[in-house]
Amino acid sequence: MTDSSIKKRTDSASRLIKASPETIYQAFTDPRAWVSWLPPEGMSGQIDSFDAREGGSYRMVLNYIGSDHVNLGKSSEGTDIVQGTFLALVPNKKIVQCFEFESDDPAYGGSMTMTWTLTALAEGTEVTIVCENVPEGIRQEDHEEGLNSSLHNLAVFTER
Repeated sequence: MTDSSIKKRTDSASRLIKASPETIYQAFTDPRAWVSWLPPEGMSGQIDSFDAREGGSYRMVLNYIGSDHVNLGKSSEGTDIVQGTFLALVPNKKIVQCFEFESDDPAYGGSMTMTWTLTALAEGTEVTIVCENVPEGIRQEDHEEGLNSSLHNLAVFTER
């Protein structure tokens, strides 16, 4: 096996949101808020457990909406299940989480780390997400589309 075959990918996205870092941070630490904006377009979410503190864990079930997505699930037909841990919660500045997909497919194996950075600007907050060690089974184009969709949802949720 060569070094390039084991190198993990990093994906990222960023968006200016017209809301304060405090408002955005609250959308990460309230499970009802989180599940309403985090699932990308075409998916719905359900929180099974949620403990928003450093070292706290969560489990989220994401369901694809519509029969044309039935074969897309990483955990089962039409479903992605993630089990994660909050590695760092810096109020109004940063959220770092690590999670794994519950999947029998090794293409979705391993732990992915997601770092959300909130940067206060005069016109709002720049929200940047960096995903490290992205599983090889996730196509980069699909992942970037999903990240941007979640950022759009976060903007809609917090700008109201």
